[in-house]
Amino acid sequence: MACTIQAMYANRHEEEKMRETYYLIGLTDCMINQVNPILRTDLLRAMYKKVFAMKEALNIHWHGTLDQVLFPIDYQFYDDLAYRSSIRRARTMKELYQAIKRGTDEMFDILSLEYVFYCPWIGG
Repeated sequence: MACTIQAMYANRHEEEKMRETYYLIGLTDCMINQVNPILRTDLLRAMYKKVFAMKEALNIHWHGTLDQVLFPIDYQFYDDLAYRSSIRRARTMKELYQAIKRGTDEMFDILSLEYVFYCPWIGG
């Protein structure tokens, strides 16, 4: 999760880049933590290409384990089960990308309104 915080912090002055970064993080989470039959086909290659292109464009590099990349948001603010369900129900790559984009945009809005991140080791 530290890499997620660093990636978000690096773009802290540009909201659109932060949103794109969180979308990239959502795509990464989908590949490693979510279940959808599409991800068991060769269509997964397209998602990998998209993720690597976005990582390059946003200059993001993850190190270490990637088991938890999305921020945990309290259930009173966000329904994580509904998000995971929307990913499972997607029948095409377009629907899958849309579900991830909708979910990460909503998560980003909640994070920006309800959360504060203290990062004493960054930028000091």
